[in-house]
Amino acid sequence: MPNSHRTLPPLNALRAFEAAGRHLNFRAAADELFVTQGAVAQQVRMLEEHIGFPLFQRLPRGVALTSQGSVYFAEVTRAFKILDKATAQLLREPKTVTISVTPTFATKLLLPRLSALTAAVPDVELRTVATESVADFDRDQVDIAVRLTRPPFPAAFDTQLLFKQTLVAVASPHLMANRELPISLEVLQEMPLLHDSHHHWPRFFGTTDKLAGAVFNQTALALDAALAGQGVAIACQAFVQADLNAGRLVQVSESTLTVDLDYYLVRKKSSSSTPTVDAVWNWCITHLALA
Repeated sequence: MPNSHRTLPPLNALRAFEAAGRHLNFRAAADELFVTQGAVAQQVRMLEEHIGFPLFQRLPRGVALTSQGSVYFAEVTRAFKILDKATAQLLREPKTVTISVTPTFATKLLLPRLSALTAAVPDVELRTVATESVADFDRDQVDIAVRLTRPPFPAAFDTQLLFKQTLVAVASPHLMANRELPISLEVLQEMPLLHDSHHHWPRFFGTTDKLAGAVFNQTALALDAALAGQGVAIACQAFVQADLNAGRLVQVSESTLTVDLDYYLVRKKSSSSTPTVDAVWNWCITHLALA
């Protein structure tokens, strides 16, 4: 297939022609473009040779567009206006930063602080990808991710520990209204347990037995069920601290479980990192790191 761009004249020649067509004077066009009058004349002549017919009539004082030149001038002017509009629109586009987090991290930590992030980085359009799957930075066009991981890390990545994964058992105070807290593990095991896809309850109790209770595919859903008084959930303390502070949840047992995967802020190292991505990265370290 032939390349249609090969028929396009040089951009400098088009700029010289458009300016000369507006002013009908090579000197005025030269002053606008900060070049010499001879340079404008040369570019116009190059354009005329390229398309094969004269665009201007040379007059004693200035120039006049030929009939073909007038038609071409109108189209070139329209093309430059389209380019100007496209460029202006692009410059007005908000700076986008895509951050990949788990649904629970998004619900419990990021979304409650979203207005603070927007105030701190007002020009950012934050796109949040909430998924349990590990994002691919290049394929998914992710700038920053929160990942449940451990060292060592590939040299190609920047990492920052946000908080360790210490798990606590929590329930609605209404569910525990008739019990004195904290309760023992034996009593806790008899209560309705709410499971998520991580299946931490057996390790919490130090057993390999299958434990009864409702199962959810996300920790956030198990916590919603706990808030509704449906049972006891187990979750990272960072995710429930706000609910514990507000009295919406209570920690039902003194026992905790620390697992060997922690929450890290991760991004690919790049020499072309934008100031907006850097600003969001630094904000996350300041406001989400609980380590």
